[in-house]
Amino acid sequence: MSERILVTGGAGYIGSNIAAALTRRPGTDVLVVDDFSSGDWRNLIHVDCEVRALDCDAPELLDEIAAGGFSAIYHEAAITDTTVMDQRFMIEVNTNAFASILEASHASSTRVIYASSAGTYGNSPAPNRVGHGEEPENIYGFSKLAMDRIACRWHDRHSAPIIGLRYFNVYGPGETHKNEKSGNKTASMMLQLYEQVKAGKRPRLFKHGEQKRDFVYIRDVIGANLAALDAPRSGVCNVGSGAARTFNDVVSTLGASLGRKLDIDYFDNPFSFYQMHTEADVSESAALLNWKPEWTLERGMDEYVKLLEKAHRGPVETA
Repeated sequence: MSERILVTGGAGYIGSNIAAALTRRPGTDVLVVDDFSSGDWRNLIHVDCEVRALDCDAPELLDEIAAGGFSAIYHEAAITDTTVMDQRFMIEVNTNAFASILEASHASSTRVIYASSAGTYGNSPAPNRVGHGEEPENIYGFSKLAMDRIACRWHDRHSAPIIGLRYFNVYGPGETHKNEKSGNKTASMMLQLYEQVKAGKRPRLFKHGEQKRDFVYIRDVIGANLAALDAPRSGVCNVGSGAARTFNDVVSTLGASLGRKLDIDYFDNPFSFYQMHTEADVSESAALLNWKPEWTLERGMDEYVKLLEKAHRGPVETA
């Protein structure tokens, strides 16, 4: 029996990787919906799926969801630029649209898997655990926390599971076009540093590179998303490596992958709301998804750099 799965924001970085992985599942037909404000058609060149240019809360799409047109929904559409300060715009696009999708999916008892964010934790002490220290530092993080709260209100009356995945710092193949569209603002640190080095520049870090983040490779993110198709209940969980690494570690690992020593150019951090240390507690992820991360920073960076050196720009070929 074939499945039809919807991926909103499916021309974006994570969405296109999810769509690519789903199309490799036997008997699965994928519909990608994207408004192409930040997504890019080039991410879907090798993804055999139906594509529509639509807002994720377009009335005709909501009607299709409510009528039971999909066996599952991956909701990845969002404003992902964390420096956007327009509060109304952020809530309308990230939070309001999600509420509409939940209402439509309730009518058809359709499973919903959606992208939340480690931005919900702000600068709360790490390790970050769901239900603790949820104090976002910007409107982006708040919009994602608001999504989680809306989802929680639906858990007991939505007959199919609703699973929120709080992504930490995701990196890997498929984000190159995101970098081009955002003016080098929303791509991962790994890609930005790689492109600086390839342009003959010194890698630039905020002083003095001791900030810590949980960097998670795209293959682990896709693994968590696929596992969510079999999650037995609703809930929110972290998707990270479970181990924080410093920005200096990232540069050192990049240098090792390129076979060279890299000198760093440090500069002042202009963002007062910047997260200084994130680290995912993945115990709930194991319990809800039966999933755990497998890719270390060194292993992920080594593969990613090799793919960048080969000019591999699209989603990963296997999940």
